[in-house]
Order: sequence, then structure tokens, then C-alpha cells
Amino acid sequence: MTILAVVFALAAALLHVYIWVLEAFRWTEPATRKTFGVSETDAPVLAPMAYNQGFYNLFLAIITIVGVALLGEQEDVGRALALAGTGSMLGAALVLVTHDRSMARAAITQGTLPALAVLFLLLSM
Repeated sequence: MTILAVVFALAAALLHVYIWVLEAFRWTEPATRKTFGVSETDAPVLAPMAYNQGFYNLFLAIITIVGVALLGEQEDVGRALALAGTGSMLGAALVLVTHDRSMARAAITQGTLPALAVLFLLLSM
């Protein structure tokens, strides 16, 4: 179970690093605007918010990666950090879909890997 937890947690972290890149550095590019459903007119207005949100995603990824790194030496601390990171990612996906059902695809993309990581982290206890 621990191996699956590590794989899904790291995959979730990498996905959130990618989201950070999109939100913080590529926000106004056409492909990124299309991904997030943002118009060319709205993108510059939303850029400061997206930049900030991108760093939230990066910090969740860092917490998760540090947690996974500590699983071998300090298992309880590592599990707590990995659960904090992936649990927050999952929570954000749930907020997204419960606020706007049309965002279900984005929420599934954002939340599936963290959900599996949380499941396997809990099962490995």
C-alpha cells in the first residue's frame, strides 16, 4: 500500500507543479487560457489571482514531496505531511465541483490523484 501511496502522492504533486507553471507563468498564453476557460480580455485582469493561486498549488506539492521523502525515516511525520498536501488538493477539487458543477472535469483531473494518494496513505497506516 505504501508504494501506491507514494506513486499517487508524487503524481499529484507533479500535476500541481504543472498547474503552478500554467497559473503563475503561462496564464495569458492561448493554450492555458483555453485550459482554464478564460478569455483573452479577462486573462490580464485575472493574472494576479492566478499567480497567487499557482503558488498555493506549488506549496501543496512541496508539502507532499517533503512528506513522501520523510516516509522512510520519520514515517508518522511523512504521512502527516503527505496527507496534509494531498488532502488539501482533494479538498480544493471538491470545493471546485460543489461550487460549479460545470467544473466537474477539472475537479476530476485535479482531484483523482490526490484522492488515490489519501486512500492509500490511510490504508498503509
